[in-house]
Amino acid sequence: MDLHQNSENNAIEEIKAFSYPKLYTGKEWYVGFNAFDPASKSMRRKKIKLNHIKKIGGRRQYADGLIRRLIVKLEKGWNPWIEAENEKAYKTFAETCEHYRKYIQKLLNDGVLREDTHRSYKSQLQNIEKWNAKRKIPIFYIYQFDREFITEFLDYVYEDLKRSVITRNNYLLFTSNFSQFLVDKQYMKVKPSNGINAISTKHVKKKRSVIEEKDIVRLCDYLSHKNKHYLLACYILHYCFVRRKEMSYIQLKHFNLQKQTLFIPADISKNGGSEIVTLPEKIIHLMIDLKVFNYPNDFYLFSGNFQPGENRKHEKQFTDFWSYHVRKDLKFPERYQFYSLKDTGITDMLERYDILTVRDQARHSSIEMTNKYTRVERKSANPIITKHNGLL
Repeated sequence: MDLHQNSENNAIEEIKAFSYPKLYTGKEWYVGFNAFDPASKSMRRKKIKLNHIKKIGGRRQYADGLIRRLIVKLEKGWNPWIEAENEKAYKTFAETCEHYRKYIQKLLNDGVLREDTHRSYKSQLQNIEKWNAKRKIPIFYIYQFDREFITEFLDYVYEDLKRSVITRNNYLLFTSNFSQFLVDKQYMKVKPSNGINAISTKHVKKKRSVIEEKDIVRLCDYLSHKNKHYLLACYILHYCFVRRKEMSYIQLKHFNLQKQTLFIPADISKNGGSEIVTLPEKIIHLMIDLKVFNYPNDFYLFSGNFQPGENRKHEKQFTDFWSYHVRKDLKFPERYQFYSLKDTGITDMLERYDILTVRDQARHSSIEMTNKYTRVERKSANPIITKHNGLL
């Protein structure tokens, strides 16, 4: 046996952390085996006594069946000490995940979780389950969902799949939420995610960028022929800075053409309050051209194929169309994303109007947030200070 294989076998034995059960006879009959006790961090002897069975033959027969059952459980990862400490820790990973799915579905139904968050949690949990299933030794019981397991998964996401720091940190946040669920529901006493730190994103550059003017012209020309209703969605994002989920809930009744405003109700606004944004004439002209106001007031502005309709379509349709049609057909770089239209719109508006006007249109909570969109290369010197002659 070579050193590599020997090392591999030792690693497997360490993960199993048990000895196979045997029948011991004498004054005391029992089935005995060693298993790792997480509390003492050492192997501990487990005895299952058989003296209560009067006949010798009965003891042997019972011991044979018991040993077979114990071997199956131990090889799957069962630990007698954890089961004794907390019965729920013996629940399988699969059934605990199913419990969590039902729990977050209830949170969604009660309005506690946003639809995006619910979908993200389901997807992240499913990806962890798929990764676990492909491992050489998958975890079977929920107590095996520990810090080591989480760390290995995060390394897999960041190093093997080469996902971004932000994606890795998002998975860490999910495992922290899932760990809190395990504690709250008494599967565990301590969050297994404790002590795992997020990677700093302080120096990570945003992949999304503003769109150059020549490419904006190309985009407008392309959508004028391809899908003018999607062009309207781009207008609303670019000029009104309305987020895609908010756009998916916009109904025709939310527009006031006389006042040139769009009303964003509190129940669809990301900020949680009712808000009003200004509608530039360019948007109104396109809406009239598309005859959108010929539809009933309670129709959604962007339903099937981005046209007005009775049924709300998921906000994912906006980014999907951008990825599978716009970027592909126009050969846009990956840094040109659907939300780049918002960045471009705010940046352009800041170069034309005062920052308070832009802040209110963008519904930002502070000037500092709006000021982040000001291009460094476009910032100019204050003419008053250029003439300043101080005391020195």
